[in-house]
Parts: sequence; structure tokens; C-alpha cells
Amino acid sequence: MWPLLSSLGAWNWFIAGGLLLVVEVIAPGVFMFWLGLAALVVGTLSLLIDWSWQAQVIAFAVVAIALIPVWRRLARSGERPDDQPFLNRRAYAFVGRVFTLDRPIIDGRGTVGIDDTVWRIGGADCPAGTRVKVVDVDGSILKVEKD
Repeated sequence: MWPLLSSLGAWNWFIAGGLLLVVEVIAPGVFMFWLGLAALVVGTLSLLIDWSWQAQVIAFAVVAIALIPVWRRLARSGERPDDQPFLNRRAYAFVGRVFTLDRPIIDGRGTVGIDDTVWRIGGADCPAGTRVKVVDVDGSILKVEKD
């Protein structure tokens, strides 16, 4: 097996890079992509430079580590501001809003109708008709204070 690997020369890096890229496609996570890219870079350099396998391994490590800041920069630039920041966190959209109680808050618990949904609320006891402001969310319970 060793004679075969040593006879391939720089192509070892291209094969390793290709395999790492295939692994990335099978199990995506973007980690293997950068290792595969580092292997392809070392393979390309090995076609131009005649160096020992130890130097090639060191070059692979250096290139792989050097690609980390590139990966981070690209990952940050790909983030877009969300046009629906409260998607899957609907209750947080009510923080800061004021509502009128349809029913009283008794023993710190009550309900309020918002749009087409009845939400559980928690806060100081208040009679029906009181205006309350949502100040926090605890799970699915809106924490309110008198406005």
C-alpha cells in the first residue's frame, strides 16, 4: 500500500481533498469543506514544489488553520437581518404593548384576548377593563403590569 501512495505524489492531496469534499456533501457542516480545500491547495503547491511529505503535512495544517478566519468572515457576511424576528417566539412580539383586560386577574393569573388568541397572563390582581402593559414573557405566560 505504501508504494502505491508514494507513487501518486501530489495526487494524494487531490484524492484526500476530493474525499473530504464528498464527506462534506454527505454530512454537511462546513468543517470538512475547509479541510478538503486545504488539501487541494497543498496538492496544487506540491505540483509546483518538490518537497518532503513532512513539509506537505505541515503546509496542510498551516493552510487549514489559515482558512478558519476566512470561514468566520464568510459565515458572518452571510447573515441577513431577519424580516420576521419573532417567528416561533410569538409572545415576545407583545412585550411593550398595552392591552385592555376582558376578564380580571385573580390570584396573579388571568387571560387576555389578543387578535384571535387567548393568552394567559400573570401579574398583580386587576379588575376587568384595566389597561395592562406586557413587560416580559415566561414560557407562554405574558407578564403584565398596570399601565
